[in-house]
Amino acid sequence: MTKSKTIFFCRNCGAQSSKWIGKCPSCNEWNTYEEEVVKRDENSAQSWNPSGQKQAKPVHVKDIEDPEQKRIGTGNTELDRVLGGGMVPGSLILIGGEPGIGKSTLMLQVALQIKKIKVLYISGEESGQQLKMRAERIGKDFGQCFILTETNTRNIFSALEELRPGLVVIDSIQTLQTDLLDSPAGSISQIRECAAELQKYAKTTHTPVALIGHITKDGALAGPKILEHMVDTVLQFEGERNYGYRILRSVKNRFGSTSELGIYEMQSSGLREVLNPSEILLSHREEDLSGITVAAMIEGMRPMMIEAQALVGSAAYGTPQRSTTGFDTRRLNMLLAVLEKRSGFRLGAKDVFLNIAGGLRVEDPAIDLAVVCAVLSSSEDIPVDRNVCFAAEVGLSGEIRSVNRIEQRIAEADKLGFEKIFVSKYNLKGIDKSRFNIEIAAFRKIDEVYANLFG
Repeated sequence: MTKSKTIFFCRNCGAQSSKWIGKCPSCNEWNTYEEEVVKRDENSAQSWNPSGQKQAKPVHVKDIEDPEQKRIGTGNTELDRVLGGGMVPGSLILIGGEPGIGKSTLMLQVALQIKKIKVLYISGEESGQQLKMRAERIGKDFGQCFILTETNTRNIFSALEELRPGLVVIDSIQTLQTDLLDSPAGSISQIRECAAELQKYAKTTHTPVALIGHITKDGALAGPKILEHMVDTVLQFEGERNYGYRILRSVKNRFGSTSELGIYEMQSSGLREVLNPSEILLSHREEDLSGITVAAMIEGMRPMMIEAQALVGSAAYGTPQRSTTGFDTRRLNMLLAVLEKRSGFRLGAKDVFLNIAGGLRVEDPAIDLAVVCAVLSSSEDIPVDRNVCFAAEVGLSGEIRSVNRIEQRIAEADKLGFEKIFVSKYNLKGIDKSRFNIEIAAFRKIDEVYANLFG
């Protein structure tokens, strides 16, 4: 009877050790080492060995052949935008998100929409009957989508050799298991080894592979951190359960921008692409209410109008509360300090609550002026005209700072019917106001904006 071999793995970076260590010497994280039973079968062949593979040799950079490989369009406009124009042949894409957020639905929709190439959807979590029921609910046209319910990588690569698909979807990477290791599926060593085999297959055959991954309770992708380093693209699928909207973000992308954003709406027939997100992020109200302003923000290449809602009241329990949803609490505290110090507004003894409508999380500094005006509107209980929007950053000295791509923001506001937009005076250089029907109001200080809005 052979003795089982145990190795300690760091769940954060994937480093290994023969004994338990309190602090990982690789990533300097504490208490991240976990024991796993690992016994690599040295005599067994790898799960996938490409036939006729030649030994790699050093080649000068100018002598490297650059074949014309076009990106593979998924038929999903939002996904193509986040990827940078489609899937790159040979790329490894990791899609993470909370359970039930719609990762499997999104990738099954993509598999059904692509018509020109074969797509192999490999599921280790659902049966073929369950996938067919979901496919029938999503749409009637099944395209060239093939289903394989398997978790063993040796059987998976045998099916890949036989079918030779143009796209492979793995649902999920945590369910796969290779014969090279004795550790259970979902362990750090299994995830790393299976991902390495799929990476080798993708790069050798120039076939894009999409991996669906689980996330931990902290919101990070489950498995070793090295998994994110191995793949070419990391996409995060997120959204509030109480909202019907889902957001697809690019966390890492070797072939495109990481600032792009895709928005979907979850319906009974699957995920619907939201091509004009400004309409869903603006509430339709019949009367003007205090504490509500609209900001012109930009995510990636896409301008959007979002609504900031603020509520200011007296602190009932002595210590004032500062609560935000979709906005950085520390930045709100900074803006309140600017209003207190530079403009003389007494907000230190008041509760301030801020919400970004639609469940969207905003990091664009151009929303600062809208947040400030929403807080002042609620504090003074004077509504801001619904046909007014804002696009400017607020500095620590109380000045209104310029933001990038101001013309796109103005054009979006003009397209949606806004009559006036507040911007920084330093943003006016080079802008042709005659191109827009919207009134452009430029200011340098918060006091000037307050006097214009509230008299």
